[in-house]
Parts: sequence; C-alpha cells; structure tokens
Amino acid sequence: MDDAGTDLAESTNDASLERTQRRSDEIEREIVQDASRFRVLTGDRPTGNLHLGHYFGSLLNRVRLQQAGVETFVLVADYQVITDRDGVGPVRDRVLSLIADYLAVGIDAERSTIFTHSAVPALNQLMLPFLSVVTDAELRRNPTVKSELDATGDRPMSGLMLTYPVHQAADILFCKANLVPVGKDQLPHLEQARVIARRFDERYGRAGDGSQPVFPRPEALLSDAASVLGTDGQKMSKSRGNSIELGMDADTTAKLLKRAVTDADRHITYDPVGRPEVSNLVLLAALSTGRRPEDVAEEIGDGGGAALKKAAIEGVNEMLAPVRARRAELTADPGYLLQVLRRGNDRANAVAEATLAEVREAMSMVY
Repeated sequence: MDDAGTDLAESTNDASLERTQRRSDEIEREIVQDASRFRVLTGDRPTGNLHLGHYFGSLLNRVRLQQAGVETFVLVADYQVITDRDGVGPVRDRVLSLIADYLAVGIDAERSTIFTHSAVPALNQLMLPFLSVVTDAELRRNPTVKSELDATGDRPMSGLMLTYPVHQAADILFCKANLVPVGKDQLPHLEQARVIARRFDERYGRAGDGSQPVFPRPEALLSDAASVLGTDGQKMSKSRGNSIELGMDADTTAKLLKRAVTDADRHITYDPVGRPEVSNLVLLAALSTGRRPEDVAEEIGDGGGAALKKAAIEGVNEMLAPVRARRAELTADPGYLLQVLRRGNDRANAVAEATLAEVREAMSMVY
C-alpha cells in the first residue's frame, strides 16, 4: 500500500482517532482564544429537505462556530447530486429550501458565505491538477467510493462518483479552509484532501520544492453532537421517509412522532444500546428542552410510550416554532433567497479565482 493508502487506512485506526480527538479538543480551546485563525468549510447536498438529524448533527454546530467568530463557507453541493443519480430532480427548489433552512436556524449570510458548486468555476477547475496527484487505485480504496462500487453490482460507476473524494478536496482547499467539522466516518475524506494538498505542494509549491506551500493542511473538528434516529428506529434519512423535517408543521410532526417505534415496556429508561427506539424519543425530548435524557426518562417513569411521545412532540414543536416561523417568511420571498445565494457565490468566486491564480503561478502556467 502506498503513502496515500496508508494515510487513509490509518486515519480511522484507534491510535489515530485518539490523536485526532486530542487535536480537535485543542482546536476548540484555540477557537476560544482566537477564532480568526480558522476558516471552516462545511455543507450539504441538495437532495431533500433538512431534518432534525441535520439540526442536531451539524447545523447548531455551524451556528456556534459562526457566533464564535470562525469564518465559515457553507457549500450547497449541487454538482454532487449527480454523483450517484441519473438526474438532478427539483434541484432549484431544494437549493432554495437549504438556504431557507440555513438562515432560519441562525446562519448569518453576512458572516458566513453560502454558495453552490455550479456557480464557482475556479473551484471545479482545481480538480484537474488535483486529479494528477492521485491514482485510480487510491480512489477505489476510499470508503465512500468503495461502498458505492460494492453497491453498484453490474452498473458502471460514473467518473464523477470515482473522483468524489477529489471534488471534496477541491471544496475544502479552494478557500484554503484549515478546519472541517466531521464525524469519525468522514475522516478518510479529509485525509484525502490533506494528501492532495501535500502532494501538490511537493510537486509544485511556490518555490518549486514545496517549501512555500500553496495549501494548508486542513484539520478535523470532531463532532460530539448527539445522533438522532428516524421514527422507524433507523438512521434519520431524507430517502427513508423517517425524518422530522425542519419545515414540517406542528401537526405533521405530531403525527409522525405518534407513529414512532417504541417497545412493550411501560417503564421509560434511557438505554441507547438496549432500547434504542425508546431512548431516541427520550433524547429528542431532552435535546429540544435542554435537559439530560436520564432526567427526562426518570420524570416520565411508568407513563409509557404515550407520555414519552407527548413529551417529544411538545419539546420538538416548541423548539422548532421560531425556526419554522422564520423559515415560512424566507420561503415566501424566493427573490431574497436568490439574492443571498448570489452574494455568497460572488464571494466564493473571488476566493476561488485568487486560489486558482496561485495554483497557475505555482505550476508555471501564467502566460
């Protein structure tokens, strides 16, 4: 296995995870001391409406980093929709829906740059030199690509799916992000970006020997956000139809949570391993009210599933009420959402073009 394969494999072993967690903890302390040192890249694919899994898993953290003073780039990854799909679907509506969700939860378009892949040509052009420093074998070993390859059966994999990790590297490096909020399962993608940045600088660099690097080595900010399940007890997902979307009304939310899976034991406990479905509802009630799940479970006691669902419904609906009110205002004015996106695209283009100019200079391709 070559150096990239070794790096990607080692990014998820126990010792490496422990080091990454320690460094992530250090970064959190450094953000408190001087947030201006960091630039974050994060984002979502516009494949459906955002839900509570996104809210607790990433959106609240983005708002927290923004409020702390970290410069944030939020990518609406519209090109990534076609990595594993035959068409784009109602992509325009979904892009506007994402922007409405972002603004409604507290992302400030004046402090964070919201942009789309398709509107930033210089970002996508970085894929060409980046592709020159990776091999086909390395890409096929990437966990996401490998799982897609295993799942395709006899269907050929698209070139865009194969190069998905390289596109992600371009997303991170075009704006010279030095911090990426990720879960542990996403570390191989970040490591691929680090490998690409290192190889590019070793091959080119401003001094020709890599001693004056063009790109930073992005680091991981590991998320400790709670993971909430869908109403069927499986991972909350846009495609499974088991999610509580941010834009749902209170009645729809109540209907879905009333149908959520529980078990036959009336005594409510918080036991994520032994009682995952019950514990998920306890967790939802706790997260939405700012309480400990153990305290919520103790309070419900022998109230059974009905009392538990009632607590979850009331907590979620009360928590999301201001978000939904703001979202309704935003979706009623698509012109404003497009204005936000255009401003963000303009900012992202300026940054991407500056980076591409550096890349061309490093590669002696300025004519």
